[in-house]
Amino acid sequence: MTGNLEDAYVAKETPMVYYVNIHTALEQLRVKAEETKTAGPRVMVVGPDDVGKTTLCRMLLNWAARSGHFPIFVDLDVNQNSISLPGTLSALVVERTALVDEGFSTDSQITYNFGYKSPSDNPVLYRRLITSLRDAISLRSELISNSLYSGVIINTSGWIKDEGLKSLFHAANEFEVSVILVLDQERLRVELKRDLSDYIKILSLPKSGGVVQKSLDVKTQSKNLKISEYFYGTAQKPLYPHSIEIGFNEVKIYKIGTPQLPDHLLPMGMKMEDNSTKIFATTPSSNLVNHLLAVSYAEDETDTSNIIETNVAGFLVVTKVDQERGTFTVLSPQPKPLPNNILLASEIQFVDLK
Repeated sequence: MTGNLEDAYVAKETPMVYYVNIHTALEQLRVKAEETKTAGPRVMVVGPDDVGKTTLCRMLLNWAARSGHFPIFVDLDVNQNSISLPGTLSALVVERTALVDEGFSTDSQITYNFGYKSPSDNPVLYRRLITSLRDAISLRSELISNSLYSGVIINTSGWIKDEGLKSLFHAANEFEVSVILVLDQERLRVELKRDLSDYIKILSLPKSGGVVQKSLDVKTQSKNLKISEYFYGTAQKPLYPHSIEIGFNEVKIYKIGTPQLPDHLLPMGMKMEDNSTKIFATTPSSNLVNHLLAVSYAEDETDTSNIIETNVAGFLVVTKVDQERGTFTVLSPQPKPLPNNILLASEIQFVDLK
């Protein structure tokens, strides 16, 4: 160990034996899938916040990669996404073990812009993007047999009540998961067991004693660091982003959905129109400063489905808006020209202090 430690101890009891046994069982399923030319295990890891879901996914993926497999990693956690930036749903093919400082190689990743801080801000859009990501994963599995046999590991958010539980059901059905690992939440296991198909194996696992509850400040710092490393890299591998000026007439900026007001805040007898997946054109203003913009691969700006369900090429951060000149300045990983002129506004913010 290096650095400053709050405490150091050796645990007498560890859930690692359970985790290794899960890996062994998954390996057997992968071998059987290759022999029968069928899909390998599709595993979804669920549980409340701060129980080690991402860490368990990482371990299972590393062990699979060391065994010569190429599993697909899906991250549905839009708050603390470990593949792409916050506010996204992402997936990638794991071709090597994760490096301590860099994680998994992101060369083969696919990312969809959600644009909100929590799935609860727009659950309808969230579930729609889960379906879009499912389609992309299915296509990859059909094209690459090794990924088909290796299976899928799915990380989820800690949103597990009401609409959150409904989203877990949706993800389980869309990805046709065969195994669900429930961390530190027996009630959730019972609810999943009650409402999902019998062919899905649902197992309870204890969380590691080393898992700690993260404060809001720690989570915010983690998200800011993730975005900062996207633009500036790390101390070992620095990147040098570009500050570029874009004319209002050079791009089209859209916002997907609007926040829904609770029924009790509306006049009696009135119901708010569902704008969860509607596209709204946005004009750059001071309200956009410090917000992320996703550069979409969408080709048809008149097709709402195309804009929502198309993956993104990368991200920008708005640093300045000049209304008089009709331009705005962004921090970009690359110089002009942009990969596309369709940009998607996000609620995720990042203050560039460099």
